[in-house]
Amino acid sequence: MTVLGIGATAPDFNLPRDGGGRVSLSDFRGKPLVLFFYPKDDTTGCTAESLAFTALADEFDAAGAAVVGMSPDSVSCHERFIKKHGLSVALASDEEKTTLQAYGVWKQKSMYGRNFMGVERTTFLIRTDGTVAMIWQKVKVPGHAEDVLKALRNLTA
Repeated sequence: MTVLGIGATAPDFNLPRDGGGRVSLSDFRGKPLVLFFYPKDDTTGCTAESLAFTALADEFDAAGAAVVGMSPDSVSCHERFIKKHGLSVALASDEEKTTLQAYGVWKQKSMYGRNFMGVERTTFLIRTDGTVAMIWQKVKVPGHAEDVLKALRNLTA
């Protein structure tokens, strides 16, 4: 399993996204990127996290950063999720789970005594040169988007 650390080169990706088209890490060269991985569209925690990043979208933009969410859900699922909740963050679809694996967030999980593979909620702050500046693992949603924004501001100060 891939384990990325601070200072590592973030793996590139080229994935379909909401609204048609594709999104890749190389699209953001020269600009910081907040890349948040989440388990599933339209679930309580994932909705709260996506809404929090949407609420701060203007502040992330003012700090010069882009924000992209990623899950294994399909593009059509992402589009329904965005429409239902009025989200403004870009959502990438990794149905093949290649990027999830490259970032080390596709992991064995356990719930109610049942083991299964799934996304461990994780956020990466990627510098303008494509290296990892910060990693938040096993994210607890309340206050998380604010913590990421603070770290971004410190990075770009």
